Amino acid sequence: MKADLLLRRRIVFGAGRYADLLVWRVPRPVPGSRHVYKYRFAYVVEGVCVLRYDNEAGKGDHRHLGALESPYVFTTPEQLVEDFLDAIGRWNDEHGHF
Repeated sequence: MKADLLLRRRIVFGAGRYADLLVWRVPRPVPGSRHVYKYRFAYVVEGVCVLRYDNEAGKGDHRHLGALESPYVFTTPEQLVEDFLDAIGRWNDEHGHF
């Protein structure tokens, strides 16, 4: 079985601000993860990725806020989208973007 693309979406938040969301169902878990999803979410502001959630092989589920990296507890793709959009909202509030 090959990877199946489940979600590919770009959300534009304003001039120079967008999010790219990608989720695939894979035949077996990515090393470091316990589920059958591979994902990469990025929030980009004026050409700089300021927020990223992904499950890079060997690292498992984690998120980046600027240069800081921390674990992320994955439950479902739907919850992942909700958590990421909430994180974007918090980032925008903290940085004066509406």
